[in-house]
Amino acid sequence: MDDSTTLSRLTDRKRAAVIEAAIDEFRAAGFDATSMDRIAARASVSKRTVYNHFPSKEVLFAAILQQLWDASKAGDAPGYRADQPLRAQLIDLLAQKLRLLNDDAFMSLARVAIAAGIHSPERARDMVARIGEREEGLTVWIRAATADGRLDTPDPAFAAQQLHGLVKGFAFWPQVTMGQPPLSAAEQRQIAESSADMFLARYASEPRTPG
Repeated sequence: MDDSTTLSRLTDRKRAAVIEAAIDEFRAAGFDATSMDRIAARASVSKRTVYNHFPSKEVLFAAILQQLWDASKAGDAPGYRADQPLRAQLIDLLAQKLRLLNDDAFMSLARVAIAAGIHSPERARDMVARIGEREEGLTVWIRAATADGRLDTPDPAFAAQQLHGLVKGFAFWPQVTMGQPPLSAAEQRQIAESSADMFLARYASEPRTPG
């Protein structure tokens, strides 16, 4: 193993340690009370190392959301398939989103983001935008199905937002704001199927087929 490979692995380990420490700090203290100094101390690295990887606390928080999103996926987001039934594809996409919303760490950090946003509308808009980036896969799928003539909507992004609202009404807001328990696997399946059915009843431009 050459020196560059060793250095790269050390750098990766330090970055992972910073993210792990930041997750613990954000969950324990909230966004505003968490400092880069505290994160560096918990990660056992210098503050300079933290800033080398993440130039600001906001960037670090966004990186955590990205990592949690990646960890929630069994693989890449399913792409649109012209030869497959829409319902089955859509249920797969929603099931992936529900797995993320059922992740304890993600939900804890969502509470941190919401609490921080209450005190800073500008920060709230930034966090919502960053979280929204993770939802783009569904918008891309809807846009592709629309271009293929299988969905009928003039605004795929608006339709995607409606669908996110259906899911989050059961699997996000009750848990974040009212302390409701996470959904069971059976409940997640029910939400995915019923949301897909409601969405397709409004937007599908082809006869419904089982699956």
